[in-house]
Amino acid sequence: MNQIPGLYIADSEEKGRGVFTSIDISVDDIIEVCPIIKISKVQLPIIHKTVLHDYYFLWGEHMDECAIALGFGSLYNHEVYPNANFILDSENDTIDIVAIRNIGAGEEITLNYHGESGDEESLWF
Repeated sequence: MNQIPGLYIADSEEKGRGVFTSIDISVDDIIEVCPIIKISKVQLPIIHKTVLHDYYFLWGEHMDECAIALGFGSLYNHEVYPNANFILDSENDTIDIVAIRNIGAGEEITLNYHGESGDEESLWF
């Protein structure tokens, strides 16, 4: 796992735990490269019956598998207009977290779980 220095977990207002930064991050900086644990499409329905339901990413060529991101990867909170994005890297089996705007020290790092900033579709949980 590769990550910038200064990432930490703290309470996030009304969202439980979240990922924060103690240093300034610039747009396009790679915040974290998270290795994954792949879960097959046969096992995906089982995830929905566990606490992991709220922490997985869809994965695979047809998005019919899933993955748990290691590091802080599965702990980034959702925001309609986030300050970071995730990139599914199937070649390296990683999920890369990248800043899409400047992020100030002390700020929470957020993702839009649907993949597109501004996507207001309801969350599944």
